[in-house]
Amino acid sequence: MPSVATLRPAPTISIAAGVRQLDDVHAIEAGEPDLIGPVRNTYELLQRGAQRHPDAPALSFFLRTEDHTTPVVWTHREWMARITQAANAFRQLGVGRDDVIAFILPNLPETHWTIWGGEAAGIVFAINPLLEPALMTELMNAARPKVLVTLAPTPGADIWEKASQAAAHVPSLQHVLTVSPLTYLRHRLAPLLRWVARFKTPRQLAQARVQPLLPLISKAPAQALSFEGPSLDDKASYFCTGGTTGLPKIAVRTHRTEVANALELAATFGSEIEGAGRAVFCGLPLFHVNAQIGTGLTPWSVGAHVVLGTPQGYRAPGLIPRFWDIAAHHRFVFFSGVPTVYSALLQHPPKGQDLSELKYGVCGAAPMPVELFYRFQDETGVKILEGYGLTEGGCVSSINPPHGEARLGSIGLRLPWQDMAAFVLDDQGRWLRDAECDEVGVLAIRGPNLFQGYLNAAHNQGLWIDRPNGRGETERWLNTGDLGRQDADGYFWLTGRKKELIIRGGHNIDPKLIEEALHVHPAVALAAAVGRPDAHAGEVPVVYVQLREGRGATEAELMQHAQTQIAERAAWPKRIQVVETLPTTAIGKIFKPALTLQELASVVREEAQALGTDLLACDAIQDPRMGAVVRWQAADKNDELSARLARYTFKQERLH
Repeated sequence: MPSVATLRPAPTISIAAGVRQLDDVHAIEAGEPDLIGPVRNTYELLQRGAQRHPDAPALSFFLRTEDHTTPVVWTHREWMARITQAANAFRQLGVGRDDVIAFILPNLPETHWTIWGGEAAGIVFAINPLLEPALMTELMNAARPKVLVTLAPTPGADIWEKASQAAAHVPSLQHVLTVSPLTYLRHRLAPLLRWVARFKTPRQLAQARVQPLLPLISKAPAQALSFEGPSLDDKASYFCTGGTTGLPKIAVRTHRTEVANALELAATFGSEIEGAGRAVFCGLPLFHVNAQIGTGLTPWSVGAHVVLGTPQGYRAPGLIPRFWDIAAHHRFVFFSGVPTVYSALLQHPPKGQDLSELKYGVCGAAPMPVELFYRFQDETGVKILEGYGLTEGGCVSSINPPHGEARLGSIGLRLPWQDMAAFVLDDQGRWLRDAECDEVGVLAIRGPNLFQGYLNAAHNQGLWIDRPNGRGETERWLNTGDLGRQDADGYFWLTGRKKELIIRGGHNIDPKLIEEALHVHPAVALAAAVGRPDAHAGEVPVVYVQLREGRGATEAELMQHAQTQIAERAAWPKRIQVVETLPTTAIGKIFKPALTLQELASVVREEAQALGTDLLACDAIQDPRMGAVVRWQAADKNDELSARLARYTFKQERLH
């Protein structure tokens, strides 16, 4: 049941307008029946884009926010030469078509050289530098890389310490290549700091030789690849996908995956991003597909200009407060972010900067609250285009049309050359029928942008949906695991994710319903609803709220507000807790698993208190095999506490 009508409704659009915009998608497909054409790999796509405007800027990079007016700039000709040199250098190290190059890096020009040069030579594996060393080791041993590219010892960064600790336990590694951001430091102490970094870097790490990347690249041929390039169906990259339990799955993507999705996106935006002088901003981390494809391969495929803002991206000191100055100076056409980025930018709205070129803010990775849409567009004048996609589909599968009215709250129309639909499945995940108009089903996608599957074949169980097409053939669709519906005009609306649904007494509650109601409150910046274990109902909804800067609201006020906004009593929160900041992933997406673990531990503490015993230990963790587990030990009454906890569905482990 939807919340009551005090929520701001999305603007009404006539059916004719919606149909016309869907017709635009069909027209794009009809105008270019062969999406990929002669392009065989990501290297050739970059090469084709560079040939459009070889002497125009391809990438501008600034190390610190205060340096943004004097960035280091590469033309398309120079940029392509660096990527070519990287590819040839990796091949000279013995990297073959099926060999893996892992990287643990922040956002640096060398990160891009590693990605695109690495894909030409072998397979590139992106690893989040915020992970702990033990998890880095597990991931690398699963992928068996021959080469690791990582940060050299650098003041203020712990990447080298973690990456080197992890790499020492990866037998497949033969080479560790280091990259130093101090190369770009403009300071009188820079030469000394670079010398110290070299002094701290060993020459050997276990069985792997350690050496700097830049000299290897600089000596390699820059005019052309010294070997035969990959084909469309060769593997291009490995990516860790998001997940709430266990070790992340490793997605295997082909060159077709990435080339197709970049061309689909480029066609969707059309002339808005094509050509010299069209600048886009990359502030999301380059171990994520959004940064690599959306603000990397896509603009470069059409000869546009990417501005890479500091190694930390949006997390860099001072970048958010100065973002509008940076956007005006570099004349951004669009930037990409997640809801937490837009919420942070609202704390520092524009103040008279010339933003006449800035048209779009693309939002993905998590649904954006409708009220945040209105606030951002009202206060900045920038049009938000919410989209939807996943690593397994390249990057983006749907987006609100850049050239038409966006339906706020919708994830937009399917991209050209992709199919997207809502299916009704049986209990085993098999196709029963296509969902009716506005009927909620499981979202599924198909097209040339789909990945090959997961590296661990066991993870592919239930991934694909076989659907008859009416011609006696069976089509293979990717089960996204997300719930959504398609309206009469072709727009898709995300209604929740199966694993995020709160199940209260057998009643499914969409957390988005609760979150949207709270986002209407003027003091609320962000809200995250999760299920709290309940001995009677299974789960009850609780909400964590982050307030807007300079605003105040008590938990009692927010509870009263929620109950007046949510017409469905079962969805009324059991508790609302105001926190200073919500936990987020490295790309700024609210990390609900951390909140869920807090709730599990809280339940154990409350049950212990009810028994009148003290806890000596209580820790909720994500176990790679068992999922969420609470480990605990009480001062006494351990058997009684264990019996009380047995009433809940979560796993527990009594420590001794």
